Amino acid sequence: MYLTRAKSSKRMPIARKGTKYIARAINNSRQGIPVVIAIRDMLNLARTAKEVNLMVKQGLLKINGRLVRDLKEGISLFNVIEADKKYKLTILKTGKFNFEETKDDFKNCKVIGKKILKGRKTQINLHDGTNFLTNDKIRVGDSVHVGFDGKVKKIIPLEKSKEVFIISGRSVGNNGKIKEVSGKMVEVQMEDRVVVLNQSHLIAI
Repeated sequence: MYLTRAKSSKRMPIARKGTKYIARAINNSRQGIPVVIAIRDMLNLARTAKEVNLMVKQGLLKINGRLVRDLKEGISLFNVIEADKKYKLTILKTGKFNFEETKDDFKNCKVIGKKILKGRKTQINLHDGTNFLTNDKIRVGDSVHVGFDGKVKKIIPLEKSKEVFIISGRSVGNNGKIKEVSGKMVEVQMEDRVVVLNQSHLIAI
């Protein structure tokens, strides 16, 4: 699956000129970076898609501890890709995706939905397209650290005094601390100013 370079996400740090078509992530395609672009164009660990495909076949690449099976698999925000080292996908203040080295053995995910299933189990839906069942009290807007074994390591409620990272909007790429939560609006103390943002613009960390 491909898309034209001109229609690719502005968050993707690739040249606007070049081949007409580029790879499109086969999962969470609107917010994900395809493995081939991550490895070849951002981390510079391969020169061609053929080399990335060879790395996939040799079992050299993992996303959140799971072997990559296709070079077009998507890497979502705060997912961890393992190649020569571990790298976490984040966002710069320019709004561009970026990888930073990490030692994390979990992914930080925002809860974007929940559903009560038969047996009173609750299904939690995460921003990267994954989900899990739980009996824990987790609200939409909270964050969870999900280990590479699939188990929840930590729940971070979206509430006063919690640290947040801004994932979209004018203040994208900045960290802050919650001063107040009122419905879906969150007052955040940043380093140099206070901003009021919709919950959709931030993730608790």
